[in-house]
Amino acid sequence: MRIISGNLKGRKINFIKNKTTRPLTDRVKENIFNLLNHSNNVGIKLENKNILDAYSGVGSFGLECISRGVKKVDFIEKDYVAYQILIKNIKDLCLEKNYETENIDLEKFLNFNKKKQYDIIFFDPPFEEILYLNNLKIIHEQKMFTKNNLLIIHREKNHKEIFPRYIKLILTRDYGRSRVYFGTFL
Repeated sequence: MRIISGNLKGRKINFIKNKTTRPLTDRVKENIFNLLNHSNNVGIKLENKNILDAYSGVGSFGLECISRGVKKVDFIEKDYVAYQILIKNIKDLCLEKNYETENIDLEKFLNFNKKKQYDIIFFDPPFEEILYLNNLKIIHEQKMFTKNNLLIIHREKNHKEIFPRYIKLILTRDYGRSRVYFGTFL
């Protein structure tokens, strides 16, 4: 795994693959960022954006965002092993303090940080996880998103996802066994 673009381009990212976490592959990540940069439907300028990297694992998405000049990333990961690798990745990349990390359950983080607002919210829960919808509900109820927000959800292609009415889907893309949903909170 590596950083694809920006000031950290080409730098390696440590990762793990176990039953509770799986890495966001370079291929999927590259396609997500191509859409963010070039799509008329979901295109967004990353500079000066606040990002929530929920279920962040080793931080692949958020680290890519930092490399591309975002204002700040909040990395939330409850798996201790994945969190330790995230911390190692941050240390190895010598990042400035434009991030926060929490080794905590996402629901607890959201309930303790109700006043935060994000421009881009990236959800990458374990494929078997279905309770992530409760966390989307908390974000919506607490209005933890900016007016021109973007929600990105990475799931397994074979799952039937039913999203609540307060999420407007804009675009769906499949990459191998992955499906990526782009939407917005209403």
